[in-house]
Amino acid sequence: MKCIAVDDEPLALSIIEGFCNKVNFLDLIGKCSNAIEATEILRTHDVDLLFLDINMPHLTGVDFVKITKELPMVIFTTAYADYALTGYDLNAVDYLLKPFSFDRFLKAVSKAYELYQLKNSSKKNQETIPDVSSDYMMIRVEYSTVRVNISDILFIEGLKDYVKISTVNKNYVTKSSLKNVEEKLPSDIFVRIHKSFIVNLDKVDAFENNHLIIGKNQIPLGSNYRDIFMEFLDKNRL
Repeated sequence: MKCIAVDDEPLALSIIEGFCNKVNFLDLIGKCSNAIEATEILRTHDVDLLFLDINMPHLTGVDFVKITKELPMVIFTTAYADYALTGYDLNAVDYLLKPFSFDRFLKAVSKAYELYQLKNSSKKNQETIPDVSSDYMMIRVEYSTVRVNISDILFIEGLKDYVKISTVNKNYVTKSSLKNVEEKLPSDIFVRIHKSFIVNLDKVDAFENNHLIIGKNQIPLGSNYRDIFMEFLDKNRL
């Protein structure tokens, strides 16, 4: 994947460059100190992934994403945890909180690479709608059709033209919309809690402020979906 890093801190750019050099599927083709420089690279080069700082002079990373029509995949990098929900709202692939380790960096870029491979697969030209029964769904994953038990699903994440289905044992990515998947799932168990997330209510371990806990995963709770979840919570609270 061709990628660029945008950050006004030279040290941050150096760290990202060093991490990219350790990952064989990443090709860092540019480093920029501000979003305006990044615009020129995006105009003249094919870029698959953008490492984007948020707090930068002249134009913030958030504003850059909002005003740019054709963007590659974005991984936000910032020292401020308050922007995590904003990152999800802007359909970022991931959100790295500085200082981040190489392991955390690798997890983020692997997620992006998984999506990149699917987008470039010649057999992924048509959207697939999961075939769902009461107990399981059949989904297209790469070159196979896979059975996924409904009861095993933890949550489902929308990734632009794809959805990622996270289960107790494995994650699956298929070409579909979150809306299509939502329509096929039992509404008494699965609830949309964010424009990018559907959760299995039976798998929710805790609710903290503006996110849910499912295992080791923190799932953002969108403001537009909060009332629906709180209604469920009130019905089941002791």
